[in-house]
Amino acid sequence: MTTNLLDFDLAGLTAFCEGLGEKRFRATQLFRWIHQRGASDFDQMTDLAKSLREKLKGTAHITALHVITEHVSADGTVKWLFDVGDGNDVESVFIHEDDRGTLCVSSQAGCAVGCRFCSTGHQGFSRNLSTGEIIAQLWFAEHALRKRFGKDERIISNVVMMGMGEPLQNYTALVPALRTMLDDHGYGLSRRRVTVSTSGVVPMMDRLSQDCAVALAVSLHAPNDPLRDALVPLNKKYPLKELMEACRRYLEFAPRDFITFEYCMLDGVTDQPAHAPQLIALVREFAGAGGAWCKFNLIPFNPFPASGLLRSPAAQVSAFAKMLSDAGLVTTVRKTRGDDIDAACGQLAGDVKDRTRAAERMAKNRVIPLAQA
Repeated sequence: MTTNLLDFDLAGLTAFCEGLGEKRFRATQLFRWIHQRGASDFDQMTDLAKSLREKLKGTAHITALHVITEHVSADGTVKWLFDVGDGNDVESVFIHEDDRGTLCVSSQAGCAVGCRFCSTGHQGFSRNLSTGEIIAQLWFAEHALRKRFGKDERIISNVVMMGMGEPLQNYTALVPALRTMLDDHGYGLSRRRVTVSTSGVVPMMDRLSQDCAVALAVSLHAPNDPLRDALVPLNKKYPLKELMEACRRYLEFAPRDFITFEYCMLDGVTDQPAHAPQLIALVREFAGAGGAWCKFNLIPFNPFPASGLLRSPAAQVSAFAKMLSDAGLVTTVRKTRGDDIDAACGQLAGDVKDRTRAAERMAKNRVIPLAQA
């Protein structure tokens, strides 16, 4: 059985090549061919010795994920559905803007966290993706888009680990994938342009700050523990005080001087007049001497049939944002992209062989308590 070289960061590929009796610089050459040029045929790699190419043919392969479908939104957003085997499919989304190209990448087939407003969570969880399956989404998208746009230079400038899954619950596969994204011999992305989004896996946030401190986005979505317990079940394990303290620790190593808090605007659930002052009080409690340390990204809810939830009216979102801004908190409202192809935030679902009986659990928790404190 041969090895898929997409599973390796540069350190891993170096060890693999040394195991073949090759020098370290050969791994760097090979890494560039794979990630910068999108090569999958060893015979294309003309600056590698023929003897090495023959060794690689017998021991390794470079294989992308099979693309099941591709959908293009009216706004130019592209969504791919990838087959990861065993009846599981995952989705990735490319969002083109004038000043950037962002790829939203999945880390798991499904998700075990089970957030009420997220379509992935309603599907349950099957398994973690491998490093190769994570990086293959970027590898395919980058080089497919270069061909589509007829360009040789980089298309994807930003990667957000905001697709299917909780990235920090797949830590051992995530970190080598991040290192490949950041490596100058790979995709050469800056730490500021790679974002890990988490629902708040506190111990892994601490580890990430030491192992590969990229930008961090935290799925907050509620200003108090009772409401967050209902919306983000992980809060029962890592409540708001622990989460805020972990965010403050992460900032010491982060490439940006702020943490982004994602906040889903749910009609009658998270958008009430009392919620904004609670959010303001929460972040001020942990502000420390540095003052401003976070920003809010308000996300208009993107409906899906099983949620039983509704999007906050635009006027309510604007009023909520103004309250936060008037309190001195940097606040943006996310522009909805790709919702006509179910590619917007919270809508990614793929096809997952659930091992966690998610539908049954979700059905038992239809009622969300609206406690204010």
